[in-house]
Amino acid sequence: MSGYIYFTDEQKERANSVDLVDFLQRQGEKLLPSGRDKRLARDHSITVRGNSWYDHSAQEGSYAIDLVKRLFNLSFPEAISLLLGGEQGVEYRQHSKSSEQEQRKPFVLPPAHTDMRRVFAYLIKQRCISREVLSEFAREKLLFEDAEYHNAVFVGFDEKGVARHAHKKSTATGSSFRINVEGSHPAYSLHYISKNQNLHNLFVFEAPIDMLSYISLHPQNWKNASYVALNGVSEQPILKLLELYPQLQRVTLCLDNDEAGLKAASRIHKTLRQQEFEDVVYDVSAHKDWNDDLKAAYSQEQTTPTMVMK
Repeated sequence: MSGYIYFTDEQKERANSVDLVDFLQRQGEKLLPSGRDKRLARDHSITVRGNSWYDHSAQEGSYAIDLVKRLFNLSFPEAISLLLGGEQGVEYRQHSKSSEQEQRKPFVLPPAHTDMRRVFAYLIKQRCISREVLSEFAREKLLFEDAEYHNAVFVGFDEKGVARHAHKKSTATGSSFRINVEGSHPAYSLHYISKNQNLHNLFVFEAPIDMLSYISLHPQNWKNASYVALNGVSEQPILKLLELYPQLQRVTLCLDNDEAGLKAASRIHKTLRQQEFEDVVYDVSAHKDWNDDLKAAYSQEQTTPTMVMK
């Protein structure tokens, strides 16, 4: 785009008020559910709600114009022009500020099914996760099957044993559906705290399935360590656990082996150092995430020929 383009303050305000979910979907972007927000499929660190966005890796956010500049590598006037419809005359939905004032629903766990057959079948057969590990999480009430849709539900409790967070993952073949239950407290995402009171390690993951996969890959004495799934890349659950459990001596960051995961791990490391927590190390999967590593290991095990003794 060449030449100077003048926009009135009213036009700038209208561009900045465009509903980003409507706009991005009409640009062909894929958005994933993430609680009350939507997460950008091509960069999981970015979430949008209404006309605002936030990059959890960079810890910065703003409104529609800045995100469009960033995502599509546009100048300020180019971004405004696109948001206002440009030459195509498209009119994008405006975000209503009244929606921000809606009352937030209280957190309630979904009703549990009478058994966990579908959840176990999905996590064992499709995700290759250890039955013994799943049984332990089920006994601790950290995992159950919801009654209506048979989703796997991963539960986070607070220090008083009250459920404060739940993450639902579809067990349907080929489905990518996953969402935090509305009202979930971000600081209390799924975690397993070792009963070992000696100083030990806290392993940190992006998603519950990554956590379960890592434990399945490293089963020896796994209960002597603690684990947390962030359901994203926010450091809030880590800081809460370090506050509550002084026996957590070391943090091992096991986030996804992609640009967003590596960027988030570096940011979290910096945040922990600022909190004067010094013992932070990394464990990076060989593939994109720990479940990919687990499935690769399982596949290799299945295809390794058995030696026949003569």
